[in-house]
Amino acid sequence: MKQPTTVWKQTEIALKKDAKDCIDLNDILDLEDINDLTAVFDDSKKAKKLFGTIRYQKELEQLQIELIKLQQWVMKNNKRVAILFEGRDAAGKGGSIRRFIEHLNPRSMRVVALPKPTEMETGQWYFQRYINQLPNPGEIVFFDRSWYNRAVVEPVNGFCTNKQYKQFMLQVSDFEHMLYEDGIILFKFWFSISKSEQLRRFNKRKQNPLKQWKISPVDLKAQDLWDKYTHYKEEMFYKTHSSYSPWIIVQANIKKEARLASIRYVLDHIDYENKGKGTKTTLHPDPNIIQRFHRRDKQLD
Repeated sequence: MKQPTTVWKQTEIALKKDAKDCIDLNDILDLEDINDLTAVFDDSKKAKKLFGTIRYQKELEQLQIELIKLQQWVMKNNKRVAILFEGRDAAGKGGSIRRFIEHLNPRSMRVVALPKPTEMETGQWYFQRYINQLPNPGEIVFFDRSWYNRAVVEPVNGFCTNKQYKQFMLQVSDFEHMLYEDGIILFKFWFSISKSEQLRRFNKRKQNPLKQWKISPVDLKAQDLWDKYTHYKEEMFYKTHSSYSPWIIVQANIKKEARLASIRYVLDHIDYENKGKGTKTTLHPDPNIIQRFHRRDKQLD
């Protein structure tokens, strides 16, 4: 008899909640088709939901194995990788980062989520505090928001002057070109959600004591400032998208799809050792979920 893997441990609670009777987890380890699950549930809707969870966990586990290979290649070859996660509030940036790093070696990766700048940092060149966080040789750094705060969040909420905003927009492409020329592998993700989905997630956070800490004064104004965010976001795309530092848009209304697609995109665009060897899932991202920014594309937000 098979032993439950990490994948199946994640679905055990769902099974106990939805199954008709007490079901031994081992009894369904070999089920690959949704019709096999339908037989043990009250209705096909429950079976479909659980089957989706099982498939997601299986694919995530395979991709996380590939991420470990990628990290080992980065460490072995002293590569430097920086991955930026941008998007509106509640777009799923933090949740995606957690799936990226869940099984990585913490000694050679970091998550950077900088707080409000100090008085000293306010007087420095804007990029200075981010330069201090760039990856060292053999390291992957995940930015939960980045220097692009100045392109969207700060001007929308009045946290910077118009002069500071314009100066940033003039400098950022040159800054990123220097990173590119110095050998840093840079990914820029924008997690795109609809206005109604953002509101749904805000309401869910308010009702969950474990997530209420995520609600900030900026979040509370996000719906009212939706159109203003859209304006600055589009300006950012048009003026900072380049061949050496492109914006990658992730359709993120469905969190699980966005997580898998963003991981796949990174894996697909780096030629690391033993890439895809033994994997049971594709490393190619779904183009309906993730794609490079194009000026003619329409996004959810």
